[in-house]
Amino acid sequence: MMYLPHGRGITSFVKIIKTMTLALALAGVAQAQTVELRIMETTDLHTSALGYDYYQDKPTGEFGLEYTATLIKQARDQKRNTLLFDNGDLIQGNPLGDYVARVNPLKLGQEHPMHAAMSVLKYDAGNLGNHEFNYGLPFLQQVLGAAPMPYVSANVYVDDGDANPNNDKNAFTPYLIQRKVVYDTTGRPYVVNVGVIGFLPPQIMQWDKANLDGKVTTRDIVETARKFIPEMKAQGADIIVAIAHSGINADYTPGQENAATELTKVPGVDVVLSGHSHQEFPGPVYKSIPGADITKGTINGKPVVMAGFWGNDLGIIDLKLERNGQGWKIVDGTSSLRPIWDKTAKKNLVTPDPRIAQAVKAAHEGTLAYVRGKVADLSAPINSYWSLTQDDPSVQLVSNAQIAYVKNALKGTQYEKLPVLSAAAPFKAGGRSGASYYTDIPAGTLAIKNVADLYVYPNTVQAVLVNGAQVKEWLERAAGQFKQIDPNNKNPQELVDNSFPTYNFDIIDGVTYEIDVTQPSKYDGSGKVVNAGANRIKNLMFGGKPIDPNAQFVVATNNYRASGGGSFPGLTGKNIILQAPDETRQAIIKYFQDQKTVNPTADNNWKLTPIPGATVTYFSSPTAQKTLPSGAKYLNTREDGFAEYQLSW
Repeated sequence: MMYLPHGRGITSFVKIIKTMTLALALAGVAQAQTVELRIMETTDLHTSALGYDYYQDKPTGEFGLEYTATLIKQARDQKRNTLLFDNGDLIQGNPLGDYVARVNPLKLGQEHPMHAAMSVLKYDAGNLGNHEFNYGLPFLQQVLGAAPMPYVSANVYVDDGDANPNNDKNAFTPYLIQRKVVYDTTGRPYVVNVGVIGFLPPQIMQWDKANLDGKVTTRDIVETARKFIPEMKAQGADIIVAIAHSGINADYTPGQENAATELTKVPGVDVVLSGHSHQEFPGPVYKSIPGADITKGTINGKPVVMAGFWGNDLGIIDLKLERNGQGWKIVDGTSSLRPIWDKTAKKNLVTPDPRIAQAVKAAHEGTLAYVRGKVADLSAPINSYWSLTQDDPSVQLVSNAQIAYVKNALKGTQYEKLPVLSAAAPFKAGGRSGASYYTDIPAGTLAIKNVADLYVYPNTVQAVLVNGAQVKEWLERAAGQFKQIDPNNKNPQELVDNSFPTYNFDIIDGVTYEIDVTQPSKYDGSGKVVNAGANRIKNLMFGGKPIDPNAQFVVATNNYRASGGGSFPGLTGKNIILQAPDETRQAIIKYFQDQKTVNPTADNNWKLTPIPGATVTYFSSPTAQKTLPSGAKYLNTREDGFAEYQLSW
């Protein structure tokens, strides 16, 4: 039964009903035009399709796309509207990548095993990272030609040989505008035009000079964004997702490697997917970044995510969109990370998706057969647990192989009689890659997998010509690995600067020296001189005598370092005297095969200058307890899996 409002006639009642109906209709329209959109990111997978450690030849649950895939399914089940992107460094990183690029190369048109796995997950698009270029442009183009999703990369251009930037053409598709059918909160369908643009570090021209010189050029990330974003808006992009294979920095200078923070300031960029640094955002490591809100997962008000590495995290950005005329606007956005591994309990948080293992089955089995091939016999174990505190066999063996290779290559040349030194770094020394990221090779059979464990990158052998003064500066730059220790402070002080990547801690063999960490570092993290009067390198000797600053030396190294990678003084690619066709790993294999039985000993050509009365803390694997050096003491194991040790003199 319906009653008329008290004291009013029928005409007034009809007007009220019409008003209520209109209000309800308008409310319904407002609600119907609200869309929730979830964006997911994987980044820096480095051919980790499976949770399998090819170096230790055993399964692990700490990484692997097969685990991330389960998180992707769960995230999709929770939201009707989703997008999935990969942020590069996909095709290189472990022996599986080497196997399909070098050992049993992909056939023309054959899908890369990582792409076979990603086909199952139906990615919307991918971005290129710097390591995509490690195997050369022809291989990359072949891989992209069979990819199951489109790729973007805006700041790489074809090198046309002229000085006019206005006629330069992109080497890859710079951006896409994808028409995404979405459903509002009441189930009504709409179309959102999603702009997707990709960026990578301009430094690929240094890091892969041999593969790229004369073929492509690169531009600054932010400059490129400012060029293309207005164009994308003009073509109808409702929202723009910048997929940046670039890290998060507090400040910005044009041309820098890590520019994700600055991208959030570019008008029109709505979302930034970051990567490259193997870190996690939102996370405490970035709590001091200006404009960062690590609770909400934004920088300068824009949602940003960086999903770790090797599939250990799934990055998620949740957006709320509202209709804005004929387009859409973002009214709220947050980011979060979902890990696959509980670091404290040391167990998986999800089970693997069996479809991934099936997709890469043939490549995985081929890789196992490859890495298990014998190279030589090993008379004693090799590990890198203490490689940042003392001369270490894991680095020494690489240097020995590089010196042997370069000396042989220079026979009959003008450089034949010059002394050959070698620069090599401890690649697997924990740090940002976690407490399990160390070399640990048992005595017995030395196999291909162990060589790949000693030298994880597909670099090639190169040699540079330097003088004694440049050798010292090379070492000063490498000594940035350490924090400054106050000799008068009796409290424990942390020794290693974890912001300094261990692959830049070059040990130069063929000379002897000490590193005095009571001195400040001469160079900052980007290779700029910040303490001109600092001298961490002490007692630098060659042949038992102080090194002659003017004497000439050949230094065996790799293409990354020789071409300027790591911003080392005097290394710009102009003093390269040997560009060998062989990968460093092949040089190591040849050296081991010639040895037949390898005796892993270090010659102790460097050491930390003793600091009597001082105590420093050093973090390594809990397993490092079995090889405690003199003056070292185990303290405890932290929740992140690293063990804390104390060193004293």
